[in-house]
Amino acid sequence: MATYVFSDVHGHRRTLERLLEKVSPAQEDTVWVLGDMIDRGPDPVGVMRICRDLPNAHVLMGNHEDLMMDFFCGQDPQMASVNWAINGCAPTLSGLRKLGNDERVELVEWVQGLPLSGHVTVEGRPYILVHAGLVPHEFGARRCWSDASLDALLGCQNSEDVLWIREEFWGKPTGLLDAEGQGPIVVAGHTPVPYVEQLADRYDRPARNADGKCQMMRVGACDETAGVADRWAIDCGAAGGAGWGRILMLRLDDGKEFYASVEEGE
Repeated sequence: MATYVFSDVHGHRRTLERLLEKVSPAQEDTVWVLGDMIDRGPDPVGVMRICRDLPNAHVLMGNHEDLMMDFFCGQDPQMASVNWAINGCAPTLSGLRKLGNDERVELVEWVQGLPLSGHVTVEGRPYILVHAGLVPHEFGARRCWSDASLDALLGCQNSEDVLWIREEFWGKPTGLLDAEGQGPIVVAGHTPVPYVEQLADRYDRPARNADGKCQMMRVGACDETAGVADRWAIDCGAAGGAGWGRILMLRLDDGKEFYASVEEGE
Protein backbone atom coordinates (compact mmCIF):
# COMPACT_ATOMS: atom_id res chain seq x y z
CA MET A 1 0.00 0.00 0.00
CA ALA A 2 1.42 3.36 -1.05
CA THR A 3 0.65 6.88 0.15
CA TYR A 4 0.36 9.70 -2.39
CA VAL A 5 -0.15 13.43 -1.96
CA PHE A 6 -1.02 16.27 -4.36
CA SER A 7 -2.26 19.83 -4.05
CA ASP A 8 -3.39 23.00 -5.82
CA VAL A 9 -5.00 21.59 -8.95
CA HIS A 10 -6.94 24.87 -9.36
CA GLY A 11 -9.58 23.65 -11.77
CA HIS A 12 -7.34 21.82 -14.23
CA ARG A 13 -9.42 18.66 -14.44
CA ARG A 14 -7.92 17.24 -17.64
CA THR A 15 -4.40 17.62 -16.30
CA LEU A 16 -5.38 15.85 -13.09
CA GLU A 17 -7.01 13.04 -15.04
CA ARG A 18 -3.85 12.50 -17.07
CA LEU A 19 -1.78 12.45 -13.88
CA LEU A 20 -4.06 9.93 -12.19
CA GLU A 21 -3.94 7.74 -15.28
CA LYS A 22 -0.15 7.96 -15.26
CA VAL A 23 0.23 7.08 -11.57
CA SER A 24 -2.76 4.75 -11.39
CA PRO A 25 -3.05 4.46 -7.58
CA ALA A 26 -4.32 1.06 -6.46
CA GLN A 27 -7.58 0.70 -4.59
CA GLU A 28 -5.71 0.01 -1.36
CA ASP A 29 -3.42 3.05 -1.72
CA THR A 30 -4.05 6.25 0.23
CA VAL A 31 -4.26 9.63 -1.50
CA TRP A 32 -4.06 12.98 0.28
CA VAL A 33 -5.34 16.12 -1.43
CA LEU A 34 -4.08 19.30 0.23
CA GLY A 35 -6.75 21.72 -0.95
CA ASP A 36 -7.21 24.38 -3.63
CA MET A 37 -9.11 22.12 -5.98
CA ILE A 38 -11.02 25.13 -7.31
CA ASP A 39 -10.77 28.54 -9.02
CA ARG A 40 -8.66 29.88 -11.89
CA GLY A 41 -8.69 26.77 -14.16
CA PRO A 42 -11.57 25.83 -16.48
CA ASP A 43 -13.29 22.99 -14.58
CA PRO A 44 -13.18 23.34 -10.78
CA VAL A 45 -16.39 21.37 -10.35
CA GLY A 46 -14.89 18.47 -12.26
CA VAL A 47 -11.82 18.54 -10.01
CA MET A 48 -13.99 18.51 -6.89
CA ARG A 49 -15.92 15.54 -8.20
CA ILE A 50 -12.72 13.60 -8.92
CA CYS A 51 -11.23 14.32 -5.50
CA ARG A 52 -14.46 13.50 -3.71
CA ASP A 53 -14.79 10.17 -5.51
CA LEU A 54 -11.16 9.00 -5.29
CA PRO A 55 -10.96 5.70 -3.39
CA ASN A 56 -9.34 5.98 0.03
CA ALA A 57 -8.77 9.72 -0.33
CA HIS A 58 -8.31 12.30 2.43
CA VAL A 59 -9.18 15.75 1.11
CA LEU A 60 -8.21 18.88 3.06
CA MET A 61 -9.57 22.39 2.73
CA GLY A 62 -7.44 25.04 1.05
CA ASN A 63 -7.74 28.80 1.22
CA HIS A 64 -9.75 28.88 -2.01
CA GLU A 65 -12.31 26.44 -0.61
CA ASP A 66 -12.38 28.62 2.51
CA LEU A 67 -13.14 31.66 0.34
CA MET A 68 -15.95 29.69 -1.29
CA MET A 69 -17.44 28.79 2.08
CA ASP A 70 -17.32 32.44 3.17
CA PHE A 71 -19.29 33.28 0.03
CA PHE A 72 -21.98 30.68 0.70
CA CYS A 73 -22.06 30.64 4.50
CA GLY A 74 -20.20 33.70 5.83
CA GLN A 75 -21.46 36.67 7.80
CA ASP A 76 -20.59 39.32 5.19
CA PRO A 77 -21.66 38.07 1.73
CA GLN A 78 -20.67 41.30 -0.05
CA MET A 79 -17.10 41.28 1.26
CA ALA A 80 -16.87 37.51 0.70
CA SER A 81 -17.94 38.00 -2.91
CA VAL A 82 -15.22 40.59 -3.48
CA ASN A 83 -12.54 38.49 -1.80
CA TRP A 84 -13.42 35.40 -3.78
CA ALA A 85 -13.71 37.31 -7.06
CA ILE A 86 -10.17 38.69 -6.86
CA ASN A 87 -8.95 35.13 -6.26
CA GLY A 88 -10.38 33.70 -9.47
CA CYS A 89 -13.82 32.42 -8.51
CA ALA A 90 -15.53 32.86 -11.90
CA PRO A 91 -15.02 29.30 -13.26
CA THR A 92 -16.10 27.79 -9.94
CA LEU A 93 -19.28 29.85 -9.66
CA SER A 94 -20.11 29.22 -13.30
CA GLY A 95 -19.68 25.47 -12.87
CA LEU A 96 -21.73 25.34 -9.69
CA ARG A 97 -24.59 27.31 -11.29
CA LYS A 98 -24.82 24.74 -14.08
CA LEU A 99 -25.51 21.95 -11.59
CA GLY A 100 -28.89 20.86 -10.39
CA ASN A 101 -29.76 22.21 -6.96
CA ASP A 102 -29.33 18.87 -5.18
CA GLU A 103 -25.86 18.22 -6.56
CA ARG A 104 -24.78 21.80 -5.95
CA VAL A 105 -25.88 21.63 -2.31
CA GLU A 106 -24.24 18.23 -1.85
CA LEU A 107 -20.93 19.43 -3.27
CA VAL A 108 -20.87 22.63 -1.20
CA GLU A 109 -21.75 20.72 1.96
CA TRP A 110 -18.98 18.23 1.25
CA VAL A 111 -16.46 21.06 0.97
CA GLN A 112 -17.82 22.64 4.14
CA GLY A 113 -17.02 19.46 6.06
CA LEU A 114 -13.41 19.11 4.87
CA PRO A 115 -10.73 19.04 7.61
CA LEU A 116 -7.89 21.54 7.75
CA SER A 117 -5.01 19.16 8.41
CA GLY A 118 -3.92 15.58 8.90
CA HIS A 119 -0.93 13.39 9.55
CA VAL A 120 0.30 10.01 8.42
CA THR A 121 3.30 7.82 9.21
CA VAL A 122 5.03 6.22 6.23
CA GLU A 123 8.11 4.00 6.52
CA GLY A 124 8.47 5.10 10.14
CA ARG A 125 8.46 8.83 9.31
CA PRO A 126 5.55 11.04 10.44
CA TYR A 127 4.31 13.53 7.87
CA ILE A 128 2.12 16.51 8.72
CA LEU A 129 -0.19 17.41 5.85
CA VAL A 130 -1.63 20.92 5.57
CA HIS A 131 -2.56 23.31 2.81
CA ALA A 132 -0.29 26.26 3.58
CA GLY A 133 1.89 25.45 6.58
CA LEU A 134 1.86 25.78 10.35
CA VAL A 135 3.31 27.51 13.39
CA PRO A 136 5.27 25.13 15.66
CA HIS A 137 4.29 27.04 18.84
CA GLU A 138 5.95 25.52 21.90
CA PHE A 139 6.45 22.18 20.22
CA GLY A 140 10.06 21.26 19.60
CA ALA A 141 12.08 18.24 18.59
CA ARG A 142 11.37 15.05 20.48
CA ARG A 143 12.50 11.47 20.17
CA CYS A 144 9.06 9.98 19.75
CA TRP A 145 6.08 11.51 17.99
CA SER A 146 2.82 9.71 18.75
CA ASP A 147 -0.54 10.22 17.10
CA ALA A 148 -1.55 12.10 20.25
CA SER A 149 1.37 14.54 20.07
CA LEU A 150 0.79 15.15 16.36
CA ASP A 151 -2.91 15.73 17.06
CA ALA A 152 -1.96 18.17 19.82
CA LEU A 153 0.32 20.14 17.48
CA LEU A 154 -2.35 20.36 14.80
CA GLY A 155 -5.06 21.07 17.35
CA CYS A 156 -3.41 24.30 18.47
CA GLN A 157 -3.07 25.72 14.95
CA ASN A 158 -4.94 28.83 13.90
CA SER A 159 -7.04 28.17 10.79
CA GLU A 160 -5.73 31.38 9.24
CA ASP A 161 -2.17 30.04 9.45
CA VAL A 162 -3.00 26.57 8.17
CA LEU A 163 -4.81 28.03 5.15
CA TRP A 164 -2.81 31.17 4.35
CA ILE A 165 0.67 31.27 5.96
CA ARG A 166 3.65 31.89 3.68
CA GLU A 167 6.79 33.77 4.81
CA GLU A 168 6.65 32.77 8.47
CA PHE A 169 6.52 29.10 7.51
CA TRP A 170 8.94 28.82 4.58
CA GLY A 171 11.44 31.30 6.00
CA LYS A 172 12.56 29.47 9.13
CA PRO A 173 12.86 25.89 10.47
CA THR A 174 9.94 24.26 12.19
CA GLY A 175 12.20 23.00 14.98
CA LEU A 176 10.35 19.68 14.93
CA LEU A 177 13.32 17.58 13.75
CA ASP A 178 16.03 16.52 16.16
CA ALA A 179 19.80 16.47 15.57
CA GLU A 180 19.50 13.03 13.99
CA GLY A 181 16.83 14.18 11.55
CA GLN A 182 14.05 12.34 13.33
CA GLY A 183 10.59 13.89 13.55
CA PRO A 184 7.72 15.05 11.34
CA ILE A 185 8.17 16.56 7.91
CA VAL A 186 5.52 19.13 6.95
CA VAL A 187 4.16 18.74 3.41
CA ALA A 188 2.32 21.81 2.12
CA GLY A 189 1.07 23.49 -1.03
CA HIS A 190 -0.49 26.97 -1.33
CA THR A 191 2.73 28.85 -2.17
CA PRO A 192 3.90 28.04 -5.73
CA VAL A 193 7.50 26.86 -5.70
CA PRO A 194 8.91 29.92 -7.58
CA TYR A 195 7.75 31.99 -4.59
CA VAL A 196 9.01 29.43 -2.10
CA GLU A 197 12.41 29.83 -3.73
CA GLN A 198 12.29 33.53 -2.78
CA LEU A 199 11.05 32.92 0.77
CA ALA A 200 12.88 29.77 1.89
CA ASP A 201 15.79 29.81 4.31
CA ARG A 202 17.46 27.01 2.29
CA TYR A 203 16.31 24.59 -0.40
CA ASP A 204 17.55 21.54 -2.25
CA ARG A 205 17.17 22.67 -5.89
CA PRO A 206 15.73 25.46 -8.06
CA ALA A 207 11.99 25.86 -8.39
CA ARG A 208 12.14 25.13 -12.14
CA ASN A 209 13.86 22.35 -14.00
CA ALA A 210 15.99 22.69 -17.13
CA ASP A 211 12.82 22.90 -19.24
CA GLY A 212 11.44 25.77 -17.16
CA LYS A 213 8.73 23.62 -15.55
CA CYS A 214 8.03 23.80 -11.83
CA GLN A 215 9.26 21.04 -9.53
CA MET A 216 8.82 20.36 -5.83
CA MET A 217 11.36 21.71 -3.37
CA ARG A 218 12.58 20.30 -0.07
CA VAL A 219 13.34 23.09 2.36
CA GLY A 220 15.38 23.38 5.54
CA ALA A 221 18.03 20.66 5.40
CA CYS A 222 21.00 21.66 7.57
CA ASP A 223 23.52 20.29 10.05
CA GLU A 224 21.05 20.77 12.90
CA THR A 225 18.62 18.34 11.20
CA ALA A 226 21.26 15.87 9.99
CA GLY A 227 20.65 17.03 6.44
CA VAL A 228 16.91 16.27 6.51
CA ALA A 229 14.54 18.88 5.02
CA ASP A 230 11.71 19.66 7.43
CA ARG A 231 9.35 21.32 4.87
CA TRP A 232 8.34 20.02 1.45
CA ALA A 233 6.74 22.41 -1.06
CA ILE A 234 4.48 20.67 -3.57
CA ASP A 235 2.50 23.47 -5.27
CA CYS A 236 4.00 23.27 -8.75
CA GLY A 237 2.18 26.23 -10.23
CA ALA A 238 -0.91 24.74 -11.89
CA ALA A 239 -2.71 28.01 -11.10
CA GLY A 240 -0.36 29.68 -13.59
CA GLY A 241 -1.65 27.50 -16.40
CA ALA A 242 0.19 26.23 -19.45
CA GLY A 243 3.85 26.98 -19.99
CA TRP A 244 5.32 26.38 -16.57
CA GLY A 245 2.50 25.07 -14.35
CA ARG A 246 2.35 21.40 -13.39
CA ILE A 247 0.55 19.14 -10.94
CA LEU A 248 2.75 16.91 -8.82
CA MET A 249 1.72 13.63 -7.24
CA LEU A 250 4.32 12.64 -4.67
CA ARG A 251 4.68 9.10 -3.32
CA LEU A 252 5.74 9.40 0.30
CA ASP A 253 6.97 5.81 0.53
CA ASP A 254 10.02 6.44 -1.66
CA GLY A 255 9.85 10.14 -2.56
CA LYS A 256 9.10 9.43 -6.23
CA GLU A 257 7.66 12.43 -8.09
CA PHE A 258 5.05 12.15 -10.84
CA TYR A 259 4.17 15.24 -12.89
CA ALA A 260 1.63 16.31 -15.46
CA SER A 261 2.09 19.66 -17.17
CA VAL A 262 -0.90 21.92 -17.76
CA GLU A 263 -1.41 22.07 -21.51
CA GLU A 264 -3.10 24.78 -23.56
CA GLY A 265 -6.87 24.59 -23.14
CA GLU A 266 -6.67 22.63 -19.90
